[in-house]
Amino acid sequence: MLYELIGIARPGNINEVKEIVLSSGQLVLRNGGVIRSIANWGVFSLPRPLSRHQALHTRGHYFVMRFDGSTQAHDAVRNTLKLDPRMIRTAFVKLGSPPRKNTKLEQTAQFGEIMWSQAFERS
Repeated sequence: MLYELIGIARPGNINEVKEIVLSSGQLVLRNGGVIRSIANWGVFSLPRPLSRHQALHTRGHYFVMRFDGSTQAHDAVRNTLKLDPRMIRTAFVKLGSPPRKNTKLEQTAQFGEIMWSQAFERS
């Protein structure tokens, strides 16, 4: 399965974020997965203050990692990040199933066109 991990870590030290991404990537690789991309989005204000690990956070360091892996790899990364005190929030999105023969990664990772109902269209 193709997954996208959106993570929010404590802001302040970029080395902490690098360690978190490195350990997550190693878990994926140990479980037979493949890392497709890693992106550092930087520090942003959170939509609302979040209390995590006995601290109130108003800002967070965002990063995104796309990986192909089994459900065991997904569970290992999720459980590890949940227990890490440097993490504020994580979200996993399943982008697609494993590519079939003669299909490309871009085709499996797209959601497709949004189908709007007629009630929302203006005349």
